[in-house]
Amino acid sequence: MVLDSLQLQTIFMSYLRKAGWVVAFFLVVALHCKKSGNSDPSVSEPGAVALKDSVLVSQLSYPWEILWGPDNHIWMTERDGKISRVNPNTGTVTPVYTINEVVSQGEGGLLGMVLHPSFNTTPHVFVVYDYLAGGDYREKVVRYTYSGGTLVSPKIIIDNIDASSIHNGSRLLISSDLKLFITTGDAADQSSPQDPSSVNGKMLRLNLDGSVPSDNPVAGNPYWSLGHRNAQGMVEANNRLYISEHGPGSDDEINIVEKGKNYGWPTVQGFCNSPSEQNFCGAHDVKEPIKAWTPTAAVCGMDYYNHSLIPQWKNSLLMVALKNARLYQMKLNSSFTAIDQTKEYFNNKYGRLRDVCISPGGKVYLCTSNGSDDKIVVVSP
Repeated sequence: MVLDSLQLQTIFMSYLRKAGWVVAFFLVVALHCKKSGNSDPSVSEPGAVALKDSVLVSQLSYPWEILWGPDNHIWMTERDGKISRVNPNTGTVTPVYTINEVVSQGEGGLLGMVLHPSFNTTPHVFVVYDYLAGGDYREKVVRYTYSGGTLVSPKIIIDNIDASSIHNGSRLLISSDLKLFITTGDAADQSSPQDPSSVNGKMLRLNLDGSVPSDNPVAGNPYWSLGHRNAQGMVEANNRLYISEHGPGSDDEINIVEKGKNYGWPTVQGFCNSPSEQNFCGAHDVKEPIKAWTPTAAVCGMDYYNHSLIPQWKNSLLMVALKNARLYQMKLNSSFTAIDQTKEYFNNKYGRLRDVCISPGGKVYLCTSNGSDDKIVVVSP
C-alpha cells in the first residue's frame, strides 16, 4: 500500500504523541525518585548507607525520656508518672513503676531519668518530676533502687525546685566522674537564672547522694552554670557537656556547658550581637552558643552518634525538635567545639519529637510527643 504525504504525516504525529507520553511518564518517575531521596539527605555522601524508619511501639502517652539500659531494653518515662521498659526487638512495654506523687500541669510531670553507670551492681534509677507541696508546684529529683522488677527505697536528692506550667527543664545525666547534672528551667520567672541563690535557670551538679561537690563554682552551692532558660537535651561526649536549650521567640541554642560560665538568659538571647548584649557578655563572662535557631525549632532531647552502623552520622549530635517536628543531625568539627554541617530528617512525618537514644549497636530510637497515640520509632540502615 502506498501512503500519501498526509497519511504519513498523521502516522508520524501519532508516534510522537505516544512517545511524548512515554517521556512524560519517565520524567514523573524520575522526579518522584528525586523527591523520595530527599527524605534521606545524606545518602549521596561517600560511604553513606540508606536509612529506614519504622514504628516500634505506639499507644504511648507523652513519653519524655528514652534511654538504653544495661538490660538491653529502652527505659522510658511518661509524663503522667509511668516508668517502663521497652523491648527493642518486639516493642513489648513492661511497666516498672508509677510515681503517684507526680502532678502534670501544662508541660510539667515526670520528666528526665538516668541510670547509674554501674547499674548491674548499683541498680539506682534517678528521676526528676513535678509535684504539689502545700498547694505550690515544685520539682524534685529522687533516687530509687531497682529490685524485683520494680522501684523501691526512694531517696530525695534535691527538692523544692520551683516548677510551673512551662519551663521546667529537666534532663539528668551522670558524668564520667560520677556527678549528677540536672538542667532546671526558669519556671516562668526570668529573675531566677541570674540569681546564684536560686536553683532555677541553672545547670546543677551534685554528688550521687545529693551532697554538693567541693569543687563546684561556689562552696555549698549546687549550681555549675547559670543563665539558662529551659534546657531539655543533654549529652556528655568528647570530654564536653552539650545541651539544647529552648529560646523565646528566637534563638534556640546548642551550648557547651563549662564550670561557672554564664549563658546569658534573659538579657542575652543567642549570640552576643547587640550593643546591650555585648556589654552584658563582657561584664558577666557569658559563653556564646555553638548554634542558634531563629525562628525557634523547640529543641529537645539530644545524644551523640559515633557508630559505624550509620557512617554518615559519625561525630554528630543527634537532636529532636517539637515545633519543627524533625531529627537534626549536626556534624561536629575535628575539635568537637563547633557544628560544621546540619541536616534534617523525618520532617513532620511523626509529629512532635521529644527524645532520642542510641543502642550499643548503633540503631537510633526517637519518641514522639503528640499526646495521642505517641510512638517510639527505630532508625537503622
